Amino acid sequence: MSIPRVLTVAGSDSGGGAGIQADLKTMLALGVHGMSVITAVTAQNSVGVQGAWELPVAAVRAQYRSVVDDIGVQAVKTGMLASAELVEAVAELISGTDAPAVVDPVGVSKHGDSLLAASALDSVRTKLLPVATVATPNLDEVIQLTGVRVESEDGLRRAAAAVLEYGPRWVLIKGGHLSGDAVDLLTDGSAEHWLRSPRHDNRHTHGTGCTLASAIASGLAKGLPVPEAAHAAKEYVTGAIAAGFALGAGIGPVDHGWRFRA
Repeated sequence: MSIPRVLTVAGSDSGGGAGIQADLKTMLALGVHGMSVITAVTAQNSVGVQGAWELPVAAVRAQYRSVVDDIGVQAVKTGMLASAELVEAVAELISGTDAPAVVDPVGVSKHGDSLLAASALDSVRTKLLPVATVATPNLDEVIQLTGVRVESEDGLRRAAAAVLEYGPRWVLIKGGHLSGDAVDLLTDGSAEHWLRSPRHDNRHTHGTGCTLASAIASGLAKGLPVPEAAHAAKEYVTGAIAAGFALGAGIGPVDHGWRFRA
């Protein structure tokens, strides 16, 4: 039996806490073979993003075709896609790939640095979200994409409905920025799954969004239905947040290897 294969299409985080690095660590921890298409290189550490350099569309397309045409994939996960041209190219590639896609519409880094050009937002709405099996925006990204501002748990349904208008099969609205328990809403417009966990008093949470999306993709690659993949991913990322550790002078990363040390 071959090991399930997952392809991440995202930016590199030189500090190792988010992006491609977080994705590959998550995939390893969850027992799938991770592969990567690098869309951008960032100079990034625990205090912020000091620089970002987008790769040419031709380089992104060549990486993708190289992996998919030879090795094959059981799931694709997308992260940082800085420009409209990249968003549209990746959406086209995913639409021609027979595998579920988890779209993490990365707009802003943990430190508040913008990672998506304003001109790319419409391409995310009209090209990328329609090819997503699951879209995983946080509340800041919901505002960017839809204008809907969520102040409490009750607003998560409204946010989910607004994102579903753009065509993903499922949406997971991450409510981590709300007070109280860490509550996310997964819905396809009819079925609702509330993913709830205690909030850990730990500021070292760099990479949570990348990690959650990669964990969902890993579950889908193993053949899990979307709700089961999301529940398993929530459990994994909650443990990773609880074990997050200090690194550098700022916000440290979640611990992708927490299960190995438990």
